[in-house]
This record gives sequence, C-alpha cells and structure tokens, in this order.
Amino acid sequence: MAERPLSGARILDLSRMLTGDYATMILGDLGADVVKIEPPGEGDPLRAMPPHFVEGESAYFLSINRNKRSITLDLRRPEGREVFHALVGRSDVVFDNFRPGVLERLGADFETLRAVNPRIVSCSISSFGQDGPYAEQPAFDLTIQALAGAMAITGEPGRLPSRMGVPMGDLAGSLFAAYAMSAALFRRERTGEGTRIDLSLLDCLASLLTYVAQYYMTGGEVAEPQGSGHMSVVPYGAFATKDRPIVIAIFVEKFWKTLCEVVGLPEMGRDERLASTAGRLANREEVNRLLAETFITDTQAGWIERLRAAQIPCAPILGIDQVVVDPQIVHREMIVDVDHPRCGAIRMLGDPVKIAPEPDGEHYRPAPLLGQHTEEVLREVLGLGDEKIRVLREAKVI
Repeated sequence: MAERPLSGARILDLSRMLTGDYATMILGDLGADVVKIEPPGEGDPLRAMPPHFVEGESAYFLSINRNKRSITLDLRRPEGREVFHALVGRSDVVFDNFRPGVLERLGADFETLRAVNPRIVSCSISSFGQDGPYAEQPAFDLTIQALAGAMAITGEPGRLPSRMGVPMGDLAGSLFAAYAMSAALFRRERTGEGTRIDLSLLDCLASLLTYVAQYYMTGGEVAEPQGSGHMSVVPYGAFATKDRPIVIAIFVEKFWKTLCEVVGLPEMGRDERLASTAGRLANREEVNRLLAETFITDTQAGWIERLRAAQIPCAPILGIDQVVVDPQIVHREMIVDVDHPRCGAIRMLGDPVKIAPEPDGEHYRPAPLLGQHTEEVLREVLGLGDEKIRVLREAKVI
C-alpha cells in the first residue's frame, strides 16, 4: 500500500491563526500526524472567527485545519509541560508562530526541546523573526504586505495601494515553513541531527518580490501599481467586453501576430514599431487603447472561444462561485466533500499536491473539534492510563 510522503512523522503544532494552521495542514495533507496543541477551554482563536459558522464551527477554521488531531494542554502549568516534553520525546517537529520570548516561558525553546529529543526539528515563524529592530513588534497580513513592498505595487495606478485579495503576507510564510520543515526532516534522515528553523513573514514575502526588486537594484526603477498589467510585457492585463471582462497574456513573441489576426487588427501586427516586446512597452497606451476598443465589441464568451481556438493565453475573470464549478478545477478534484463529526458533509478545497501512486483510501480528515483527540493521543503516544488522564483533566491541565 502506498503512503503519503510524510507518513510516520509526528508534528506538534503549537501555532495559532492562519500562518500556523495553513502550514501544518500542508504537512497533514502530506501524511504527517499533526497534533494541534490548544489551550483548554479556548483553543485556537480562529475557532471563533466570523462571519460564517456551521453548527457552531467557524468556516475559517474548517478551511485550514483538516488532517490534524486536537489535544488540549496547558503549557503554563508544570504538569502540562511535563506531558508536552513527553510528547516531544516521541515526535519529529515542534512548530510555533509565537513572538520571540514566548517559547522560553513555555519551556518549548530549542535548547530545552533538544535536551529532551536531540533529533527534534524546531520551527518558529513570526512576523519579523527572532532578532532585528522589529522583532518585538506585532503584525498581521496587512502590515506585512505593506512593509514587504507588496502593497506598493498592488492596485490601480493613481489610487491608494491595495492589499492582495489572497493573504500572501501570511500564506507565503506558511508555504516556506512547510517546505523548510520537510527539508529539515530530509536532512535529519541523512545526518541524524535535529535543527532550529527561524522564519520571518516579512522575509518570506519580501523574497517573492523577485524581478520587481531586481529591476530597482539593477536599473533604479521603483515599481508602482500596474493594475492587471505588467512592468515588462504588453499586452498583458484585463479588458472589458460587452458583458464581462477577460484577460490576455502575450508574454512571448509568438502570440503577438496571431492575436492581432484574431481580433481583426492585422495592421497592428505588421507595425514594425510594435514587433517586439520593447517596442510595445514604448507604445503601451496605443496598444492597450486599440485592443480595448476592439474587445468591447463582443462578449466575454465570444472572445474566449476565438482566442482559445487560436491558442492565445487568455481567461475569463471568474468569481469564487464560478471557480468551484470550473471544469478544470472539478476534474483535478480541487473541490472535495469531507465528513465532519458535528457539521456533516462539508465542501472544501482539495489538496493541490498530486502524488503517484496515491495511497489507498481517502486522505482527507476534517478539522478537529477542540480537544477531540486528547485522550486518544495520550493513550496512543504516551501510554497513559485512565487514572492519569482523569487526574490531568480534573486539574484542568487538559
């Protein structure tokens, strides 16, 4: 029977909120046993995130916590830290998204963990990392987008900058954390050594500036909002039609003359001023004006049919309601049904990582109820009996 790549790895997840929850969901989707450790009685703040709830369960929380087990454990209590350290001894990774200094107070800092388990991987992701002038400052996705330069290049020219609709200030860090933990586990298989990973949300998002930052460092060009356009390519962006907008992306030269023929502007394709990307950049306003005047003469469906028939990179701009029924999304099983113990069957986004051969059986388990697996984990991982569990529960440690 095939297994998911991280089957057998155990991740102790101390994190809260989107950055942590999404990172460990990726690892859970890859087969890791993610044990989400939450404070008794309150749990992850996202459990109460409005506006949408199903049988009292937050839709936000449900969306980013599948394939995890939840236990409640008070790490502020010595008895709670004792249980936690016992779990560390039987685990592979401890992950958190606390501000600097919190781990030391909880007895979960790397030196303490390494003394318990020399092979442990400790991964911390915070707004600004463990050091530097901003290290103690709080931040959220919006402020990270602002500081990383992402907002300054997002939105329409002449208007206030916008945050990206997808919270990449958080999600970029989640993705880097997931691959960093996976890489650390691979390294440990070769060396036998644990390691400490320190990630900053600001670092992660700034690293995604790629060519935009390089244009400044090489040519002194400070990027400004481009709307749906591109600093290097024309035509590239959104255009209105008779009803709904479309996008076209002429990123390489081979598409240019074909586009001109399809839209009924063959003379534009023969214009030597516009024959190269550099030439079209120099004449951006003219190219976009001629295309805008043409695209407005037909409907979205009419243009998409003709452009796709000619293999021109194009797309309708879909709303979320259209995305979840899009034939390509559905074919790739990116919308799945998951049975939840309280909510029943819920639809959610699927796992984008397709691995062959796939393991037998369904690999989606729903987001856990608060503390749903506390006794299961304590019995299975630590071998605790009924009496010890009863004492911990009565003392409100779990």
